[in-house]
Amino acid sequence: MPLVAGCPRCASPVTEWDATWACSDHGPVTPLWRPRAASYDDFAEALRRAAPVPTYLPWPMSPGWSVSDFGVVAAGSAGDGGAGVGVGAGAGAGAGAGGGALATVTCCSGTSELDGPVDVFVVAEEPGTGVGGRCAGLPVSDPGPLLSDGPPTVKVRIGSQAVPLWPVSTSDAGGDLDRSVVAGEAGGRWLWMVLRPASAILLLRDDWILADVSGIGAPLLEMPFGGPPPPW
Repeated sequence: MPLVAGCPRCASPVTEWDATWACSDHGPVTPLWRPRAASYDDFAEALRRAAPVPTYLPWPMSPGWSVSDFGVVAAGSAGDGGAGVGVGAGAGAGAGAGGGALATVTCCSGTSELDGPVDVFVVAEEPGTGVGGRCAGLPVSDPGPLLSDGPPTVKVRIGSQAVPLWPVSTSDAGGDLDRSVVAGEAGGRWLWMVLRPASAILLLRDDWILADVSGIGAPLLEMPFGGPPPPW
């Protein structure tokens, strides 16, 4: 089933006209492509569109956890299914001048003994794209102004590198969304992690490893997909 286009910054519908996508609230945008329900085939299509942005997941995933949602911000149409498409107008349009995607997002869901049901979002994005802010429930395109001035809260490992992540303030956000948000920089892009409920941030004390699954090969076939997609 083809991925569905939406706005990277909000849940408002988008329309396509003359190869340009527009959001009813944010105007011209590079669309966010998401599945109707998480599946291996749709994930493979998202990976094809995602280059050169890495698609991160906790690796290996804990038993009983599954990929419940994902997306990629890239120009194109519903039937493209290809990487390296040009960058459209709007959110983050200047970030990908060489073509290709602007952002990827994944969500894995499972349970922990202390927190019950848990959702973990991981976003890698070019500056100004806005997906991380949307997942965090914050009206910002970049986390920089909201990052703590103190030491990083946690570190995650990507390859041989330990990536520090700082807490992102959610005090000015509307609603009562129960979550913890951390962000930092990896490979020249913003890296966000949003954990629901907020208490699940303690899971990151266990030296989490994030892997770019776009190059993982055969093990991708064994990854579990499904479950209700979390709201964001």
